[in-house]
Parts: sequence; structure tokens; C-alpha cells
Amino acid sequence: MDLAGVRAHRPASVDDAERQAAVVAPVLDRDDEPHVLFTKRADHLGQHPGQMAFPGGGREPSDDDLLATALREAEEEIGLLPTEADVVGRLDDIATVTDYSVRPFVARIPDREYTPDEREVAEIAVLAVADLVDRENYESEHRDHPHYGEVRLHFFHVDGYTVWGATARMLVQLLELTTDWRMPAEVDRVVDPDADLPL
Repeated sequence: MDLAGVRAHRPASVDDAERQAAVVAPVLDRDDEPHVLFTKRADHLGQHPGQMAFPGGGREPSDDDLLATALREAEEEIGLLPTEADVVGRLDDIATVTDYSVRPFVARIPDREYTPDEREVAEIAVLAVADLVDRENYESEHRDHPHYGEVRLHFFHVDGYTVWGATARMLVQLLELTTDWRMPAEVDRVVDPDADLPL
């Protein structure tokens, strides 16, 4: 995993969303292999309960900028100190179905034990990049979305976890910028709008 691709990337911005949020996509080395840290959102949360996510959340008036938002939220959710995060760059902003623009920052972090804030985070998962780029662990589908029209959904299945939704969209770009992995040209299936998600 070469983060130089993130450093060189000129990210696209979303400026017309009603609300702003930011996340940290944390990369760490474990056993000399790159890994990516995710949180599993608590089941009682109103938005996206139980889903895999990067640490982050909505911008507060006290935040100087969106990087400050991402680092504050990461400290609250997993105990990552802002001084521990070596921010190397950012990915494209993502527009979500809840009318947020989400700005993803990529940061190297230490390989240590992180403590989930049980109010928001059910658990922390550290997944190997080698498994994330394994084609056997990836699938995608096209479906019509009531707001966005035809969309492609990505699913990464690793160690019993499934990363999908906006987080998977960010992960696709992260992997394409930093590894040899490329999103397959063809989807695995086309499904009806109301089809069950393969979780």
C-alpha cells in the first residue's frame, strides 16, 4: 500500500449539501502488513446502525475546519489522539442519502489497542489490505435508487464483516489510489430497488 497516491490526489469537493461531516480512514501496519481500521456502528444509532464505518461524524460549530471535525470525532469514537494521526491527504467528498457531504481524510496511525466509545461504536475491526483487495472478497451490484437513480453498490466481505455503502465507496477509491486493485468493470448482478442487501 503506497499512500503517495493519496498525497498526489486532487480531491473533488461537494459544496451544496445541507450538512457537512468528515471521517478519518486510518491505515496502520500490523505484522509488517498494511491494515485499515473500521468501526462497527452501535445498533441503537438512528442513522446507519450496525454498519461498518470510518471514525467520524458531523461538523460542530466549534470545529475550525473539517479536518478538525474528523480528528475530534476519531478521538471521541476510538480514542485516537490528534497528535497520533499522520494525515497524508484526502479522498473525494461523498454525498450521502441523508444529505451530508462527507470528507474523508487518510491518516497513518499507530498499531495499538483502541477503545470504542460504546455510545456510538459497537466494536473496532482492523482488516488486512491483502484481504480487502482479494477479488474473492468483493462483489458489487447495480440497483435503481429513489434519489440517485442507477447506482453501483460495493461490498467487501472480510473476517465476518461487510463494508458497504458510503464507506465502501471511499474504500474503493483508497484502494485504487494506493494498490494495484481496480474496481471490476462489470457488476456481479443487477437487482430490483427493493432487493435485500447481501449482508
